[in-house]
Amino acid sequence: MAAFCAPRVAVFLVIFTFGAMAQAEPLGSEEAVDRTTQTALALDVHPDRGSLRFAHDCARCHGTGGEGNADRAIPALAGQRFAYLVRQLANFAGAERDSDAMHRVISQPGLRGPQAWVDLAAYLNRLPPSRGGQTGDGRRVALGRGIYREQCASCHRGDAHGDSDGFVPSLRNQQFSYLVSQLHKLGKGNRHNVDKDLVRFLDSFDDQDIDATADYLSRLHGPGAVRRIMRDDGVVVD
Repeated sequence: MAAFCAPRVAVFLVIFTFGAMAQAEPLGSEEAVDRTTQTALALDVHPDRGSLRFAHDCARCHGTGGEGNADRAIPALAGQRFAYLVRQLANFAGAERDSDAMHRVISQPGLRGPQAWVDLAAYLNRLPPSRGGQTGDGRRVALGRGIYREQCASCHRGDAHGDSDGFVPSLRNQQFSYLVSQLHKLGKGNRHNVDKDLVRFLDSFDDQDIDATADYLSRLHGPGAVRRIMRDDGVVVD
């Protein structure tokens, strides 16, 4: 479960600007994704523009409030960490994460550049986390709590809100089906940007361990112990 720990890793998820838009450099390697991510994180953010782009390109799948779609194992994005979201958009743009649907979305003219990514991430980060999402059957919550506290909390923190830098995702307010899906994919090595030791670790989980951990996490609601981060230019992001 430490799988969710490094900036290059992620459990989750996802995905304009008006006027001139900085274009991302051609991606295709982890190093290029790193550079483009840092370029994006240095830009001014415009959540209002991100709101329009989300409604146009993302809400159909991720829900109008960023709550996700349990039936299709689509993640909730509302309240997710700003830097994490930017990094994942760069990963999708650079084919460091597999998803035909996301590759089609991020190839749209309004989503091809770093400015669009930070605008969208800023909007989603500011949305109130969704409540009442899908959970498991509740039979193994205690097991999931134990696995999380022993194996995952060192990276994701005790409240599952993520690290102080924002590259480790929040695992709160997430759809059970999406958590199960991603834990299986991480363990099977279906994510290019995952440490091999982590893959081996998650591959040791059986279905019961995965369901239990996902069920426990899916029951964590609210923002958690929010850690506000102020950039050098005074912009506050979480």
